[in-house]
Amino acid sequence: MLLLLNIIFTLFPLFLALKGSNYAGLLERHRIHTENVEHVVDSLRNERIEVRLVKRREYNEETVRWADAVISAGGDGTMLLAASKVFDKSKPVIGVNTDPERSEGHLCLPVRYTHSFPEALQKLYRGEFRWQWRQRIRLYLEGTGINPAPVDLHEQQLSQEQHSRAHINERFQDQRSDISGPHLLPVRALNEVFIGESLSSRASYYEISVDDGPWEKQKSSGLNVCTGTGSKAWSYNINKVAHQAVEEILKIVTNDFNESLLYSPEEPKMFFSIREPIVNRVFSSSRQRGFSSKVCVRSRCWDACMVVDGGTSFEFNDGAIASIMIDTEDALCTVLLEE
Repeated sequence: MLLLLNIIFTLFPLFLALKGSNYAGLLERHRIHTENVEHVVDSLRNERIEVRLVKRREYNEETVRWADAVISAGGDGTMLLAASKVFDKSKPVIGVNTDPERSEGHLCLPVRYTHSFPEALQKLYRGEFRWQWRQRIRLYLEGTGINPAPVDLHEQQLSQEQHSRAHINERFQDQRSDISGPHLLPVRALNEVFIGESLSSRASYYEISVDDGPWEKQKSSGLNVCTGTGSKAWSYNINKVAHQAVEEILKIVTNDFNESLLYSPEEPKMFFSIREPIVNRVFSSSRQRGFSSKVCVRSRCWDACMVVDGGTSFEFNDGAIASIMIDTEDALCTVLLEE
């Protein structure tokens, strides 16, 4: 048994290397996170504050009821998870970014307090702060064929099939799947609510009414409804005008911008577009679109796919690499009739 474990631990770094990951680097990230968590806990206990340290799967409503305040140690995702179980408006939630080099931490305390948390505590004691009540979105469901029981994506990483099956199983367990009146869901959105197809290559089709206005049919890549907190995140990156787009428009004098996106099927080149890129202190996107002869992609996704012509899908999860290019030997012979 010990020999088997030794083999596993020997092969594991090699397995990560094949995926383009570094075992030593992952251990270093874990060390940084752990040390910063210990720094926060020790700082609190030095002030004779009772602390209960819980992991994600141990974090529940009972723990929230026990606490006078909740401190999330991680990044923005951890902060959102912490907030999701707090419904008492008087119970503060404070985020500490425990890996500033890898996490934006927009919802957390400024980065300098990651390593000097006692300073943050002293400011709290002296009243050198102000309360900020971040508005959240509440959700109602009604109608037939709906499922008010949630599938917690914080707790597990599900494939699309597993995700769909989880919803079906919850529906059978919950006899309220046909709800005649509005049902308030037991969640609140701090950042945003997204409505769209789970399969991202499939267009989302829906009807929408704004401010009790008329219903309108729409197709899109999804609907995002955000709070002021979320307005600097996904929503901002969906709607902002990129510098590159402005430069391209200004450079086009004789041709219309939209016409410049079209080119002959016979030209051996590709045009790539980064859909709704997120750009912040950690991540960047210097080119969001443009012509290219080759594109390579490495996946860091949990439940992703590569879809060809909207009909053929390939699994494309963490560690997969795609090289995308044109070879004139692959050209398809078709017929174009002259007018």
